Amino acid sequence: MFRTASTKLTRTILLRPFSRPNSTAAHAAQTVANAAKPSAEPQTSRAEKMMRRFWKTVSIDKKSDGSYGVLLDKRVLKTPGGVPLILPKDRLAVTALIVEEWENQLSVLKPHTLPMTSITARALDGLHDPAVRSDLVESLLKYLDTDTVCFHEEFPPALVKLQNEHWLPLLDWVNETFKVKTVIYEGILGTKQTADTVLKLGAVVAGYDQFKLAAFERAVMASKSYLIALALVEGHFTVDEAAQAAHVEVQSQINRWGEVEDTHDVDHQDVRVRLGSAALLCATSPSS
Repeated sequence: MFRTASTKLTRTILLRPFSRPNSTAAHAAQTVANAAKPSAEPQTSRAEKMMRRFWKTVSIDKKSDGSYGVLLDKRVLKTPGGVPLILPKDRLAVTALIVEEWENQLSVLKPHTLPMTSITARALDGLHDPAVRSDLVESLLKYLDTDTVCFHEEFPPALVKLQNEHWLPLLDWVNETFKVKTVIYEGILGTKQTADTVLKLGAVVAGYDQFKLAAFERAVMASKSYLIALALVEGHFTVDEAAQAAHVEVQSQINRWGEVEDTHDVDHQDVRVRLGSAALLCATSPSS
């Protein structure tokens, strides 16, 4: 979701320029402008110059209302939509993680290493709008009818064992917690959950605040499962448990045929990073 290093993303996630020509933000704007000029210089070289670190310090800016912003030097970090990246007072830990992400950009800005920044920006940029939230919940509900944890095979035995270990307890938790009866599919045709299940599980997600909804969205996209994402953001699954549940079919293939180096392992770690950022965004601390 946040793996692109495009010029557009770089322009929007970095700070807007100061009026002072010698400021760090002005330097960033000039860098972007220079990168856009026609040149025989290789594109990769121009991109690296455009995305190089231009700030010296990263810090937390505590507001008078107790909320927190992130400062690159003395300018507040903004989202791609131009909204100041301000978090409520119960998400100090999330703010600290965002600061750490930007502090760890040592020379060249690497957008894919900013998972907390990107997921927070998603929450702030669009998910405060009721219409956008409603459309998103409706879109995510489509994953429920095709949820991977509802497709159970009877062969091979290794796959059946993993299904029983990771998926059946999840389905039991969903049924008991939300008073629904999820349907387990025996084929690929006619896969549909009951209207009551869709209505109840949709209402749960519709009640999330903008941060928890952004976390749920990322977890669904990472796991390709509405139910795994639900267990994660509700605190029933740890990140590791969610990743293992999402990895059942692949793990069955690995157990049988072996792991493809730099493919299976990289994909699994990528899923863990995305699920981890979702879980962390849901984490709150007592207000001081």
